[in-house]
Formats: sequence, structure tokens, C-alpha cells
Amino acid sequence: MGLTKQYLAYRAIDSFNIITSGRANVNFAIVDKTEGRYVAAPAAENVIIWDLRMGDRKLTLRREKFEVTCLRVSPDHLHIAVGYADGMVQIFDLSSDRYYDPICSLALHKNAVSILRYDMQGMRLVSGGLDTELVVVDVVEQAGRARLSGHNAAITDAHFLQRLVDESIVVSCSKDTQIKFWNLETQFCFKTIVDNRTEVWALAFIGDLMIAGAGESGMNVYRLRKLDGADTGTLESAVEGLSIEDEDTISPVSVSNCGTIQRAGKGRTVNLVTDPSERVLSCHGTNDLIENFYICTPEEVKKRLVKRLKKEKKNAGEEGSDEAKLSTEQSLSDEIKRLESIRAKQKIKSIDVVLGQNQELRVLVSLANNSMALYSLEASIKTRKAADPSVKLLRSLTRLGHQSEVRSVCFSNDSLAVGSGAGESFKFWDRDAMQCLRTVPTDYILCSKFVPGDHYVLLGMKSGKLLIVDVAAADIVEEIPAHESELWSIAMLPDQKGCITGSGDSTLKIWTFELIDAGEGAAQTKVLSLLHKNTLKLEETVLCVGVSPDMKYLAVGLLDATVKVFFLDTFKFYLSLYGHKLPVLCLDISYDSNLIVTGSADRNVKVWGLNFGDCHRSIFAHDDSVMSVQFIPRTHMFFTCGKDGKVKQWDGDNFEKILTLPGHIGEAYCLSVSPNGRYLVTCGSDRTLRMYERTDETIVLKDVQEEEREQMENEQLATGEDNTVPLLPGLKMPSRKTVGSEQSAESILECLEISKQFELEAEEKPELHPLMQALQVKNPVDFLVSTLMRIRASDLEEALLLLPFSTVCEVLERLPTLLTQRPDQLELLCRVTIFLFKVHMKPISAAKSMKPLLVKLLSMLKRDVGQLRDVLGWNLHGLALLQTEVEQRDGVQLFREATQTRKKRDKKRREASKRRLQIQMA
Repeated sequence: MGLTKQYLAYRAIDSFNIITSGRANVNFAIVDKTEGRYVAAPAAENVIIWDLRMGDRKLTLRREKFEVTCLRVSPDHLHIAVGYADGMVQIFDLSSDRYYDPICSLALHKNAVSILRYDMQGMRLVSGGLDTELVVVDVVEQAGRARLSGHNAAITDAHFLQRLVDESIVVSCSKDTQIKFWNLETQFCFKTIVDNRTEVWALAFIGDLMIAGAGESGMNVYRLRKLDGADTGTLESAVEGLSIEDEDTISPVSVSNCGTIQRAGKGRTVNLVTDPSERVLSCHGTNDLIENFYICTPEEVKKRLVKRLKKEKKNAGEEGSDEAKLSTEQSLSDEIKRLESIRAKQKIKSIDVVLGQNQELRVLVSLANNSMALYSLEASIKTRKAADPSVKLLRSLTRLGHQSEVRSVCFSNDSLAVGSGAGESFKFWDRDAMQCLRTVPTDYILCSKFVPGDHYVLLGMKSGKLLIVDVAAADIVEEIPAHESELWSIAMLPDQKGCITGSGDSTLKIWTFELIDAGEGAAQTKVLSLLHKNTLKLEETVLCVGVSPDMKYLAVGLLDATVKVFFLDTFKFYLSLYGHKLPVLCLDISYDSNLIVTGSADRNVKVWGLNFGDCHRSIFAHDDSVMSVQFIPRTHMFFTCGKDGKVKQWDGDNFEKILTLPGHIGEAYCLSVSPNGRYLVTCGSDRTLRMYERTDETIVLKDVQEEEREQMENEQLATGEDNTVPLLPGLKMPSRKTVGSEQSAESILECLEISKQFELEAEEKPELHPLMQALQVKNPVDFLVSTLMRIRASDLEEALLLLPFSTVCEVLERLPTLLTQRPDQLELLCRVTIFLFKVHMKPISAAKSMKPLLVKLLSMLKRDVGQLRDVLGWNLHGLALLQTEVEQRDGVQLFREATQTRKKRDKKRREASKRRLQIQMA
């Protein structure tokens, strides 16, 4: 058996150039107890916390493969919940030293998460997805509480309704034009609003008002009122109020449409945002206009009403009419006042607002061109003159990234700098710091190359021009009208004396470098220029060119799917490489001029011998067009990237795939390998530039192939996608079955099997199983508890659901011993017990042998939970006593606001329970 060929692995370092991606929203965040300075923004699959004052990254929250689709900072600003395109939700702790590790991961939806929203205390989280379902999550317990199904289209917004009623209510809206009110205790919808004719895109709550933004320019305003049993007057009417004939009688809230707010912008409403103090409402549509509305206090409403009535009486008197019927009731225009609008420089993707001191409103805007801006305006009821606008642009993040898709990347000859060309500019980046050093405004760039010496860069434009850019001065030295159509490709001559350009006008031109005088007198300097030497006219559009390092051959990729090879010195035809079915988009020649590799729109990469033009191998490389290919210097290994977003490394000698690197979300357009072969940079439609570095880690092909195969198998659920619970077809779990939950169920089964074996051999003092040694446990009780503890909280219920009934009985039989020996894990064991009883109630109650066990478990759990409750009560009253002593000593009431709120809440709860008791007695 021959030696296995080994390779050095490339690993992703980081991505840069992206400021914010348009699919998810932005939020203000608090870091180091500073408010209004830091912003959480989505960046492809990561979330970046930007420091707006310094204009750089503060923190980065990472995940691989899947794009961020929404995010939400908790009310205390310590946590951030992030939803992804695969339906996962991760919660990060911004105040922790290990902020980059999520404190919990929840698999909630089958498709992308579209909305996340915390309740007022930050204890619960509601998430809506494109799979038309809502999931309510207990953040403390890190597990789902309810799954709400009823909408017929993707969820667009959801809120907890805590301002009017004591019950747990969620309000949601969807593309199916409906707004639904859900009771979380019963998990059913008790009210549906269907008076919107188009999709409802956003909801906002201010006081007792609910504003719904739909697919029209007007926003519907609803007034919510609490329906109280005491309002009906008598006990009989209260009882009669529960009749099921009228739908509204079973609803704790009444909803009435009280008007429309007309937006100045056309098209649908995209976002509705209120500041935390609920004084300002901001909204935007599909254009570049942000509209702001001020919500008046009751005193201000009265003043505005009096002023309006005076004006109406005056107008009625001037017209000389009879006693006009004036509206003395307050209207929507008295409560809501329009503030100044903000016009951004680009199409708006999302906004967030915060109201600071002195009524200063700060509006954070993420734009479609990969940039963010922070605006300030005065939010007050005072009328301002039109000539004195208060809108100011405080900060903007634009320099750190291209404002359009990057189409070309190239490395400098010393491998220290990276150049990137996009639709509006060319940028120079420091390779190590990944910071932008220079920006040169240009037109649309298609290709770029550093000139030997790294003082200049050549840029090929969509207009056919060839630009020479001075790196140090970040200025365009010369603009050469090289071609009449798109300049698709530039290739340097190996003798470093010139270059070749290929264009859509079917010509190929050779240029030589020369230094010419610039400036006069003492300031006279030499600058680079190009001298046209020769032109080759072809029948088809030239898409890519390459020159062999021995200066012998010139290879040209054409639109007719062939590659033609000419002699470089005479332009005589040498070879034609047939085989691709679609146009050849890229090619490269190896360092020894023996191999030429071509990539095409037919998704294949072909390796050819340059001596005879024979095709060594055709490789089906990507799932879409191959956009770029390049050899690693001094090797026969090469990289390819395609429109499927993947970046792959290949061996040109044995035609094996070495590894697939974590690529782009969307399409990958171009790649460049550094001259020293150590670094790789790629660009794509997700606005990111991704840097990879060669490590000292060796990889063996067979191992990599085995890992990829295992990964593909692991991504497929062994038990299928079916999520119904046996014997309970109506039950819908708030969690979703994942590979993690299947593995957890397997670990429980394995643990019970090992424990049985250990107990059988107990008399002979058996050796500990390797798994028990790894977990550092010495008996089956600790082994089972540690196995349950290692299961992620969000996966626990799904794992227990996958267990067969025989295993469930075995777990229940072991529970009394676990409760006796491990009282420290009482909460976990209670959760396991209750869930198993809930799901398997019928077969357990049918089995007579289980009755003594049930009685025993019930008494033990009552006793242990009672003890735990007594400890908590003892601690609570002890702290209350200490609080009283401190207050008496210092003469100050501690936590006054919290105490007042708690008293009100307790009073409401007592009144509600008294009413329920009266109804039951009646």
C-alpha cells in the first residue's frame, strides 16, 4: 500500500467589508453601561456590535452557514436574541466575558425566523417564522412554552399585550391580512381582526392604541379597552356575559377602529418602531423616507382639543353659518402630532429609535447600500418653522465597506494588502487588521490587478476603460479608453513588463509599462503609463485570458464555450480546447506551464495538458456556474468558487477534492490566492470579503471525505420529519425535533443499558465503563443524572418524546432513588417526571403495577418541592426583614417604584380571583 498524500488545511479567519445586511433589523444595544452609542447589526451569518462614536467593531457574535434574519435586544439590554434562516434562535449574554458563546440555542421553526420580541420583563420571548407559526419561549427555563398555529401565511410581527390585562396575551399579524389575539394559557386565538384588505406588515402599541401598518399608505389605528366583569353592574349580567353566542364576550379586551394615520410615503409600511418610553412612533416604507409621530400626554391632548375647538368656532363664525355642529370629543389628530420626517440617502431597510434627554429623538437607520446612519431631531409638541429644521445627521458608517456588490479581489505582490473593486469604488485593505486603508471612487469595476512593485493598480471597467490608480495617493493617474465594451479580464505578463486585456468587443490587447514625466520643475516625478503594443481580433467575446509562466502561450476563454491557445510572440493559433457546453468564465495556468484549468457556466471544471491540449479530467465542481479559478503558487493545487457560494480546493494531479471551505451566503464572484500561497480571499453577493489562511494542520483526504459523509448523515433526522406525538395527535410541541434531540435520546438509552450491566456485575466489583469514567461518576444514579444534565434544555422534551414506553417505565422506576440521592437536581427531575406523565398518561394509568410507584413519586415530589418552597420563602422574608431594618435606619424606602407596581398587580389579581369566585358560586 502506497503512502497517503497529505495536505495542509486552510481555515477561515474572518469576514470583513460588511456593515449591515438588509434581511434583518438593527437595534440599539448597551455595552459597558453606555446607551445610544452601540448598535447591534446583522452581518450575513454574524451579528456585529458597532461602536458608532469610534466607527469600529466592538463585539462579534458568530455562527456558521445560516444567515441572520432578525434580532432583538432584551429590555434590560444585557441579552440579545438572534434568529437564523434555518429556524434556530440563539441568545447571547452581552455582559459576559464569554459573550461569543450562546447561553442557549432553541430549534423553533422549520423556516427562517421573521420576528423576535421580548415581554416587558425580558422573561419570555415570542418568535414568528415563515412557517406561519408562533412559538413562546421561557427564557429562564430555556425551553418552549407554547406553539400557536392559525395564520395561513408568514408571520410579520408579534407583541406581548401586558398593558391592559393580567392574562398572558400575544398579538400577531401576518401576510394573510389578519391580526390575531392569542391566550397563552389555553393556546387558542380568541379574537381575529379582518378589516385589512392587504398584508399586515407591522404592529405598534402605544398606551391603549394599536397601530397596524399594511400594504397601503394608510395605517389603521385601533383602541384597546379592557372588558371587566365589574363594568356590567350585576352578578346576573356578569354570568350572562359568558354566553358563547357573542364572540366578544369571551374576550378580555375589546378592539375598536378609531381612525387612520395617512403616511406621506407611497407603498407598503415596512417597519413600525416606538421608543421604550412610548412617546414617539417612527415608520418607513419601501422608499427613503422616515416619518415620525409624537404621542401627546393627556394634558397636551386637552390643550390641543381646546385650541382646535376655538379654531373651528372662529371658522364657523367667519362663514356666517348657523350654530355649527362642532366635535367636542377628542380625535386622533389631538392625540398624535406629526414630527419632521427624515429623508435618508438610500432605500431604508430597518430603523430603531431612542428618546434621550431634552426630548432629543435619535433614529438609527440601516440602508440598502451596506451602511448605517444615526439621525437626531427634536421630539416636542412645539411647532417649528419650516426654515429651521431640527434633523441632523450625527454619525454614519460607510467607509468600512463597499456600497454595492464586490465583483473583483486581488492580492498585492508582497501579500500584505488586498484590493477590492465594486460598482462604485475600489478599496485597499490591510490584510492582518482587515481595515480599509484607502478608497478610490470609480465606475463599475469588473477586474483588478496590482502592478509589480505594488505602487499602482490596474482596473478593468464595465465601460471598457482601463484605469491606473496610484496606491499611495489613492488617486486615478490615467484613464485609458482601452476597449469599446466590457473589459472582462486582465493578465500580467510573467516578465513583469506589461499586461494583456480581454474584452467583450472580441479583441485582446497587449500593453507594455512605461514611466512618463508628470509635473513641472522641482515637483517633476515619474508616473506609470501603458503603451499599446499589439491587438488580436477574435470572432467571439473574450471572457478570460491567461499567459503561461514560460511566456510561450496565451490562452483565451470565449463565449462560444471554447478555449483557444495562441503563441504569445506571433499570435499564431496553437490549440483549441473543446468540451465545455457553456461559456468559459475563468481559467488559470500552472507555474510549470504544464496544466491549464478552466471553469465554465456548465458547472464543470476541466484540467487540460497544455502541451497537447488533452483533457485530463472533467470535474463536476459546483451546483452553479464556476466564477473563478486560481492555482496555488508553485503547486498543482487550485481553488474554485461558484454561484452556489461554495469555495473548494482541488488537487490537479489526482483530481480529488481536498476540502470545501465555509463559503458565502448567496453567490461567490471572485477569489484571489496570495503570491506566497498562504492566504485566500473571496468576495460574494452577501457583501462580505472572506479571508482564509493556510494552517500547519495536515489533512488526509479519506478522513475529510469520511467527516463530510458523517456530517451529511447527521443533518438528516433518523426518525423522520414527522413531529406528531403517539396517542396524542393534537399535541404540537413548542420545540422542534433536531439531530441534537435524537442524540440525547440515544445517550439516555445507552446510559440505562450501561447502568443495567453495572448493577448485574455489582457483586464482582466491575470496572467502570469508559463513558462513566469520562463523566467522572462512580454509580448509576449519578450517571443518569449527569446524562440528563448534559442534554440541552430546549432538547430535553423532544429527547424524552423519542424514548419507547418500556424505557419510560424504567426511567420512572429509577426516579425515587434519584430524588432521594440527588435532591440538588430536584427541578430537573420534576420536569422529567411531569413531562413523562403528561405524554404517557393513558398507558401508565392502565398499568396496575405502576400505581404504587405513582403514589410514592407523588408523595416524594410534594415533600421535596414543599421543602424547596419553604427555603425560598425563608430567604424572601429574611431579605424583607433586612430591607425593613435598612429603611428604618436610613429613613429611605428601597425599591419604591417596584414595590408600588407589585402592590397594584397583587390588588388586580385579588379582584379578578374574587370575581371568578362570585361567578362560580352563582
